[in-house]
Amino acid sequence: QVRLVESGGDSVQAGGSLRLSCVVFGYAYSRRCMGWFRHAPGKEREGVGTIDSDGRTYYADSVKGRFAISKDNGKSSLYLQMNRLKPEDTAMYYCAARGEAICSGDQSVDEYNYWGQGTQVTVSS
Repeated sequence: QVRLVESGGDSVQAGGSLRLSCVVFGYAYSRRCMGWFRHAPGKEREGVGTIDSDGRTYYADSVKGRFAISKDNGKSSLYLQMNRLKPEDTAMYYCAARGEAICSGDQSVDEYNYWGQGTQVTVSS
């Protein structure tokens, strides 16, 4: 059974940093494209960034230069380092997996087969 479990969400002040983690169970995620998404109240779920099986990363313009995705295949874990956080980054954050090894930054929500339960990030001004 495939499970994705996020953690690391918290309440921080603007300008602060957080590191989100996603542990993957029951899935050969190291050979798949993985993504981070977020969903704020009143908005559609949006892509934050993706990482291909070869480690290449892609980011949404809104987080480029502030967020970084990495993974540790030995720990079956995906990470999202978030720096210089802004109030508009407030959302529930999800990790997700899809079948392809390379997705070249494609953040189409419908293309991701497996999702975690999410972890809440709140940034106050």
